[in-house]
Amino acid sequence: MNAHELVLEPGRSEKNYWRDLWRYRELFQVLARRDVSVRYKQTVIGVAWAVIRPFLTMLVFTVVFGKVAKLPSEGAAPYALMVFAGMLPWTFFSTALSDASNSLVANANLISKVYFPRLIVPTATVVVALVDFLISFAILVLMMAWYRFAPDWKIVFLPLLVLLAFLASLGPSLWITALNVKYRDFRYVIPFIVQLGLYVSPVGFSSSVIPPQWRLLYSLNPVVGVIDGFRWCILGESAMYWPGFAASLSVTAFFLWFGIRQFRKMERSFADLI
Repeated sequence: MNAHELVLEPGRSEKNYWRDLWRYRELFQVLARRDVSVRYKQTVIGVAWAVIRPFLTMLVFTVVFGKVAKLPSEGAAPYALMVFAGMLPWTFFSTALSDASNSLVANANLISKVYFPRLIVPTATVVVALVDFLISFAILVLMMAWYRFAPDWKIVFLPLLVLLAFLASLGPSLWITALNVKYRDFRYVIPFIVQLGLYVSPVGFSSSVIPPQWRLLYSLNPVVGVIDGFRWCILGESAMYWPGFAASLSVTAFFLWFGIRQFRKMERSFADLI
């Protein structure tokens, strides 16, 4: 077992913060495994909920937007497949945002007694959302087999889109996590943000229905680029709106930088506030 020397001196924590993240990687693994275990061990609803929630939402959106409103799908893909391909990254994003926002408060005893980079805690909860994503992705594979819909070569880019979804979730999650420590009533705002985001993001419909003059502005929502990218990879036949995808990438990079910056700015006061 490797021993690490912890030296407390002015400015040292700032200078060695990112190195400490690597040194405390085992703690990150322990927290991630613990959170996954708490959600899934000796429980049925944990695994079932990761499947039921996006599946039921997919059914509702398919009926409302596909059957009633008769909105177009992506290429030749069945409408249900298009919706579920959009539900995967959105559920990942919303779960990460909701779980991470309360992660520091839930680990108050650990944070107030032991030094470690606090960035580890909310990042570990995003990993749990990633596990939910993988479970739901298995359902998408079964749906594609049911509809006999096979992806084309673009599916090789899916791991990059999963990484993009992770980064798009991490930035806002860090910012909201820090805010929730200082303003405890902020946790009541999170469900409203998630619910609103579900309807302003192209989850139940294709972003191609957005008027061309508004589509670039609409793509400033970082989730739009992630959802469009997932559908481009999985459904294959849909055309990617590259200017909007580039805009979503830029906003994702900004929120990742801003989230880390705000988290680091408020991190020193977490132990006192909690």
